[in-house]
Amino acid sequence: MKHSVYHFLLVVLLSGLTLSCIREDISGNSPEDNFEALWKIIDEQYCFLEYKNQEYGLDWDEVHERYAKRITSSMGSEALFEVLSEMVNELRDGHVNLSSAQATSQYREWFDAYPRNFSDSIQSNYLEKDYINSSGLTYQILENNIGYVYCSSFSDGIGDGNLNETLDKLAICDGLIIDVRNNGGGNLTTAQKLAARFTNEKVLVGYMCHKTGPGHNDFSSPKAVYVEPSTGIRWQKKAVVLTNRRSFSATNDFVNSMKQFPNVTVVGDKTGGGSGLPFSSEIPNGWSIRFSASPMFDPEMEQLEFGIDPDVKVDMTSEDISQGKDTMIETACRILKGSTN
Repeated sequence: MKHSVYHFLLVVLLSGLTLSCIREDISGNSPEDNFEALWKIIDEQYCFLEYKNQEYGLDWDEVHERYAKRITSSMGSEALFEVLSEMVNELRDGHVNLSSAQATSQYREWFDAYPRNFSDSIQSNYLEKDYINSSGLTYQILENNIGYVYCSSFSDGIGDGNLNETLDKLAICDGLIIDVRNNGGGNLTTAQKLAARFTNEKVLVGYMCHKTGPGHNDFSSPKAVYVEPSTGIRWQKKAVVLTNRRSFSATNDFVNSMKQFPNVTVVGDKTGGGSGLPFSSEIPNGWSIRFSASPMFDPEMEQLEFGIDPDVKVDMTSEDISQGKDTMIETACRILKGSTN
């Protein structure tokens, strides 16, 4: 989304962020100017530089030195975009995207390096033909009387009335599976609305900080984040949340919230992470850069950026796949039925 310079300045001022990343700081529009502007914006506003230095040795000053050697005054836009995209991919963050009129950079290894652990064709064996779609949720009562709900995205709103109706229809079930595999995120409020159906009391689910200055460790004091119980129908039996590496962004936060509830078990693969709230800026040539500026933590103040480990680690097996079975759904059913076999 493009904003006027005035609106951008206003947003920065209201956010309490430094003005050092504003486009007017850079006088020219050369490849060198755009490189320096992008590096500086991330250096002063990206919220995980120190954390990633600790986790895998990211040295943002060294990145500057290395990539500056690849910038030339005669390089075209396509070559510049390629170099700058490679630079931001050093952050190993699916929330960091450089966008031009022709392309958007994307760091893919955060999920490409993991098993897919999801098959919509196998999922259809469980949904069968009489499944119901309601307010962004797809649900079915399985043959073993376990409820199955698939949430593919939090981008669209989930209506309270539809949630009441869905949970009312599933109330006869012995347990409930909430499948958020391949859910790339969306609206955090929507994710919290769904999580609020699984607790009867106010629960601390983590903390959030905000960038307050240009230093890598300039953050506000942690602010507690709670999930309060919905005033609508709430699920009272056991539930299992199914995850894979493509459970990302707002879905990562949903999984973190659900993991704090005593009647919920998280089953599957590690989530994709990406919990920092995104912030956008521009470099002189008009390309936009989107990145995380507000880190989020679990109740123990552990970072959520690189993903959440499941309570029960399960991958889809080739044997089950060949038989049209979903190993994760089968495991969830056994947990909800009280069987360990």
